Amino acid sequence: MDSSRAPRILIVDDTPENAELLEAYLADEAYELRIAGNGEKALKQVAEWSPDLILLDIMMPKLSGFEVCKILKSDPKTRSIAILMVTALDKPSDIEKAVEAGADDFLAKPIAKAALLHRIRSLLRVRQHQGDLDRTLAYIEEMQKQPE
Repeated sequence: MDSSRAPRILIVDDTPENAELLEAYLADEAYELRIAGNGEKALKQVAEWSPDLILLDIMMPKLSGFEVCKILKSDPKTRSIAILMVTALDKPSDIEKAVEAGADDFLAKPIAKAALLHRIRSLLRVRQHQGDLDRTLAYIEEMQKQPE
């Protein structure tokens, strides 16, 4: 995550009203937002825009949120993107399937704004710390390569 710009959040939901509600919840926050109406559009947006976090609906036509999540988490270029599954599914087996797909967190609809904002801030903080750790490890590795 580039700390010189606002965090980027991609909202993925095939129901426009759901996407608009999430967008409204985040409107007063310092985030760059984009919306994708299905899984295929989401993958295209990820390739073009590199979001820091994705709010991902599960029940979508063509590519489900589970499938989108698996694709992103299996690619080294996109696996560090935080994925928060946002869905009407809330059975333990659904949560388990989301975790197996690689989701970082899970939020059941109807969404409470406070819970959504808390989860987003937490996931973005973890992503920032992971980036800091990766840069530190790369620096240490580079220093170890230099002759004494």
